[in-house]
Amino acid sequence: MAASTDSKHSSDLKVEDVEKTSIDATPALDAHYDPAYVQKTLRMVDWRMLPLLGLLYAIALIDRTNLGIARTAGMEIQLKLNLGERYSIASMIYFIPYILLQIPGNIVLRWIGARSWLTICVVGWGIAQLGMGFVPTWGWLVFCRVWLGVFEAGFFPALVFIITTWYKRHEVQKRLAVFYLVSIVLGGFSSLAAFGIAHLNGRGGLLGWSWIFIIEGILTIVLGLLTWLFVPDFPDKSRFINEEQRKMILDRVEADRGDSIPDKITGAKILHHMSDPVIWLMALMFLSSAMPAYAIGFFITIILRTMGFSITMSLVLTAPPYIFAAISTFAFAYISDKTRKRAFWLAIQNLVCITGLFIVGYANTHGARYFGLFLVNAGASGCVPGILAYSSNNITSHSKRSVSTAIVIAAGGIGGIFATTVYRQKDFPKYMPGIWATLACQFTMLICLAFLTWLFNKRNKAYREGKCGHLENTPGFYYTT
Repeated sequence: MAASTDSKHSSDLKVEDVEKTSIDATPALDAHYDPAYVQKTLRMVDWRMLPLLGLLYAIALIDRTNLGIARTAGMEIQLKLNLGERYSIASMIYFIPYILLQIPGNIVLRWIGARSWLTICVVGWGIAQLGMGFVPTWGWLVFCRVWLGVFEAGFFPALVFIITTWYKRHEVQKRLAVFYLVSIVLGGFSSLAAFGIAHLNGRGGLLGWSWIFIIEGILTIVLGLLTWLFVPDFPDKSRFINEEQRKMILDRVEADRGDSIPDKITGAKILHHMSDPVIWLMALMFLSSAMPAYAIGFFITIILRTMGFSITMSLVLTAPPYIFAAISTFAFAYISDKTRKRAFWLAIQNLVCITGLFIVGYANTHGARYFGLFLVNAGASGCVPGILAYSSNNITSHSKRSVSTAIVIAAGGIGGIFATTVYRQKDFPKYMPGIWATLACQFTMLICLAFLTWLFNKRNKAYREGKCGHLENTPGFYYTT
């Protein structure tokens, strides 16, 4: 349910004032504050929040997908990952606890606070990552991957939840894109770093692939300690802003969507929010976009090896598609926020991904297939922050935001399972069934976008004509299409 309209709030804004104009248009509220002061405060929030959270998510993404790099660097031989579906199982098993623990993680987040919860998550998965450097058998690798999923489960939804509580709806996607593109760029260069680390082969009696997990695990644990010192909390709790800045930020959010003050999370509310079919359609779209993103993360070095490149060149050539994806992701996020449109730009990126998949699957030259990887990565990566922004723009109340982000991101975990199981060892080297399955996901997303655009426009029209009550139980709220 939306935050109740009789909740006490530090803002002087009244519900009657909100009802006179659409919450979708908040320049009047911003006029109460010096624009330079607003921008200075938002820049301060950006710099405090986005680089650290972006770096943490980059490390999370690297830690969950570096299995492919370690496999290329020699782990396949040591742990016999080429037997049956061992590699796919080791990749997939991570996602089971990752999916199941999303909603409990967001509940714990509000209970113990962002700093404590994120620190527990980061240090916990750092220890699991470190342990992967010492596994003697494939079974122990699977065991460590399970714990990696347990601790990463609460992390990404918490980040999205926190970021979306600080900004107005049409300021969100650029921020999510900045935070996400940090992970894209660092993820692209992680293969080069891993290649360098692998040259420690033999040091301390350990193989090169072991050092990849050990050094990245230690780095993650160190970042967990920095999380405790510097990570921001929700705007109503954070200490790095003063009371005047806090009031301004909460006023802007209240005028934009009416949920600046957290409502209490109860079991009844969780079940009520989970019954909203729109959340599940957003989740299906996120699954569809996460699937090719994970497939690229787990299989790009392997696909490049099938093109005849050496191990060294396969690792080097993974970086350019990620750099291109980062540029594309931010460009589309900027345009989306500028035009205040989500579905149209998501559909364009969907088509980019589809084009790339056809090229990778059916082109006859290695150069063309490599170009196709650029398009697949750009289209899929851009849709990830786009769908998160689209989803967060069309809900109100902290309790619903908590449930929605958890369900949507959990669906991304299902996309990860899908990616790791449809790209099968027996389909090597072109993985055509995996390509077809990924294409099916993209066309599914286009159908969902078309339906939600029709539904949101229908609801907005009915509300504008006075044929229905307040959308999302919030006066003046209109859905973003």
